[in-house]
Amino acid sequence: MQVVIEKLDHFGRGITYIDKKICFVKGALPGELVEIKIVKETKKYCEAVVYKLLDSSINREEVRCPFYDRCGGCCFSHLSFVEENKYKLEKVKEIMERFAGISRDKIEGISYTESEFYRNKITLHCKEGKIGYYKEGSKSIVPVNNCLLVDKRINDLVREIKQIDFKGKLEKIVIRVSNDSDKIMLKLVGNNINYHDLLCKCDVLVVNDCVMTRDDKIISTIGNRSYFLSIDSFFQVNKTLTEKLYDNVRDIVRKSSSKKVLDLYCGVGTIGLYVNDLVDEVIGIDSSFSNIRDAVRNKELNNTLNVTFMCEKVENVISNFCDDIDLVIVDPPRAGLDSATKQNICRIASQKIVYVSCDPVTLARDIKDLDAFYQVEGIRVFNMFPRTYHVECVVLLNKR
Repeated sequence: MQVVIEKLDHFGRGITYIDKKICFVKGALPGELVEIKIVKETKKYCEAVVYKLLDSSINREEVRCPFYDRCGGCCFSHLSFVEENKYKLEKVKEIMERFAGISRDKIEGISYTESEFYRNKITLHCKEGKIGYYKEGSKSIVPVNNCLLVDKRINDLVREIKQIDFKGKLEKIVIRVSNDSDKIMLKLVGNNINYHDLLCKCDVLVVNDCVMTRDDKIISTIGNRSYFLSIDSFFQVNKTLTEKLYDNVRDIVRKSSSKKVLDLYCGVGTIGLYVNDLVDEVIGIDSSFSNIRDAVRNKELNNTLNVTFMCEKVENVISNFCDDIDLVIVDPPRAGLDSATKQNICRIASQKIVYVSCDPVTLARDIKDLDAFYQVEGIRVFNMFPRTYHVECVVLLNKR
């Protein structure tokens, strides 16, 4: 069946229509004439793949990754990086306008750096002697020895790992490097694993929950701040663009003249410590023990006195804060803010909110829920996850 692709959906799939029914075509670009093969059909939609490319887009690029047609890690290796950034900016504009009623001129633009080798962390799965990523939509392993998204030192270590006979049952591998690639840490998950050959190949080695090296953490930097990281703690994966995103937050804080800041979902304290010199006090809250343990270490590492951290669920403790908070920073997971947190943010009534979001759909929902009390001043888009459909936003909301 031959079809013409009209546009891309929010997951990077081409959109066409067959007998007035929407059809999502993986790997197709707007304007292309393609022969498709339908792989799934329901009453409301169908899904298809490109069987033959008949007339290609000028924005199509040759795919460099040999695993692209099997691995579920990327969706845009066939699209030029320039067009990817245009797509992501337009995607955010569409979502904000449609779901939150935000004017397109509130979206200020998109920031980006390199499109490859940007990730400072990777998680690989292991099964039946194979080490790699899951195939899209399944638990089958696609063996990978050179991922174009991750730091080159990670790829080097993956190739060395593949030469080792672990003897026992290896289930998962996590590798993280510092943003300057100087330090590397490795976690192996499994039973009866022979790990000794890896002790000399990394600075931190963790087997299940046991640290096998002298150090249990590495130090990474963002701008002029340094951060201790454990293997399981949250830290932004884009090793270069994170600094631009944090500089954007810092610029907002500087202009706000805020004094007391509530930093929700603070992770290892990265944002709070990045802006602490601009305010009188920062209170960071996160439910992860690993995150808060590293946050306390990071407070000491940066010789910071005006930041405190709490290991609690945000929704359980936010009701304890009063109207002396004049700036709230939120950086929640993809699910966004729960209703109790939004209600309490409105009750606290800080002058400004800085919302860092990794999902524009839940961001739009939350903006709409806060609309009676807060209005959007501006939104900046960051392509933190090149070659995927994911995108990050920083939003400034002012109290009405």
